[in-house]
Amino acid sequence: MPLPLMNRLLPLLLLLMILSSCKSKKNYSSKTQPKRSLNVTADSKPGEEAMAIVDYAKTFDGTRYKYGGTTKRGMDCSGLIYTSFKAHDISLPRTTRDLSSTGDWVDLKEVTIGDLVFFATKKNSRKVNHVGIVTDVRPGHVEFIHASTSQGVIISSLAERYWYFAFVQARRIL
Repeated sequence: MPLPLMNRLLPLLLLLMILSSCKSKKNYSSKTQPKRSLNVTADSKPGEEAMAIVDYAKTFDGTRYKYGGTTKRGMDCSGLIYTSFKAHDISLPRTTRDLSSTGDWVDLKEVTIGDLVFFATKKNSRKVNHVGIVTDVRPGHVEFIHASTSQGVIISSLAERYWYFAFVQARRIL
């Protein structure tokens, strides 16, 4: 392949990789979106380890999004999970795809703090491409921390229309 053509294709390929990972394009606020009923119970209590992992993940709140990032300088969605669990000596896969088959499947009604929630954010696709950690569970309400491409590391709610419809599954690691 001629060098000038390669020089034009490389930036395009990098851009495509960035746009297809850990995506959460839409910027929805729970104040402006209609709430959805989740039928979530709050019966199970999270363990100390789960609380410690969530507290560590929250230290990254406000960190900018960076594809492949795992530090305060930049973080992607699976990097947040990988880093938060690794800080507590729990080794997990690095990619959202691999994380989506790790641990045990959990019904949304049974999620607890520290569980992982997975989303498909691409239009007309149910393929998982985004992940977060559950930070709070109250009857009918689940909050999770994740790295959004538009806002960096933030806490969102499954009651927000965008996340409610993008939700695919929950998994328990601990």
